[in-house]
Amino acid sequence: MKNLSRRSLLTNAAVSGAALASASSASWSDQPTPAPRKGRIKQSFARWCYKDIPLDTLCESAAKIGCQAIDLLQPEEYDVPARHGLICAMAYAGGGDLPNALNRVENHAKIEEGFRKNIPLAAKASIPNVITFSGNRNGMSDEEGARNTIAGLNRVKKIAEDHGVVICLELLNSKVDHKDYMCDHTAWGVNVVQQVNSPNVKLLYDIYHMQIMEGDLVRTITNNIQWIAHFHTGGVPGRHELDGTQEVQWDGVMRGIAATGFKGYVAHEFVPTRDPLASLREAVDLCDV
Repeated sequence: MKNLSRRSLLTNAAVSGAALASASSASWSDQPTPAPRKGRIKQSFARWCYKDIPLDTLCESAAKIGCQAIDLLQPEEYDVPARHGLICAMAYAGGGDLPNALNRVENHAKIEEGFRKNIPLAAKASIPNVITFSGNRNGMSDEEGARNTIAGLNRVKKIAEDHGVVICLELLNSKVDHKDYMCDHTAWGVNVVQQVNSPNVKLLYDIYHMQIMEGDLVRTITNNIQWIAHFHTGGVPGRHELDGTQEVQWDGVMRGIAATGFKGYVAHEFVPTRDPLASLREAVDLCDV
């Protein structure tokens, strides 16, 4: 199985190319507003999975599907969702990139610079969360990486606290998609945010990635919910639609999340292989528990 990342899409997942996306978004923009969602799970979706659909059209269509937010926008895009009744629930704000981030002290100054510039902009746009990463091991021990990541987060946490924004350290798998990534187990991530000990520094728990690395999803989420600010989804295996070909019982996981009293967002981060907006609506329907 080939790897997937936010920077590249599998060629065999490109069924929703530009022509299909354009036709799909046009038809969905004409749809009437659906009945209100139950609201126990506030649902978002990742912008990069729908890259062929113009952002305004995408937000308009997703709002009619019943989404409340969109994820992973750049600073110049922060204000777009509000035009369509959405917010950006998780934003890029200069928190490093997947292989090069907080576990190396030489990256801390640049990450701090990005956060000082962009977290105030996120707060102004009512964005609750911004994303950051551990970085890859590259021979570094997990213990040293944790110390460095804690130091880096301690350096920037007051920026987040002062603006009411949560910095989210993302959990990713190092088995399939992001080889050598350090923050690849819940226990490592929880230890880091516990040591930082700020209400504005938490985890982005990616269900797709943690199913690959650990499984035991509902119990792990329940036991660590105080350290989790945001969730991502994606079908396992393959990171495609949340449907019967996948091994995760998504409605059960959503009921587990809802039972904790979680008030944040669950964002769909799968690569559609069919009509992209139809696939998104199916996911929203499934997770509306």
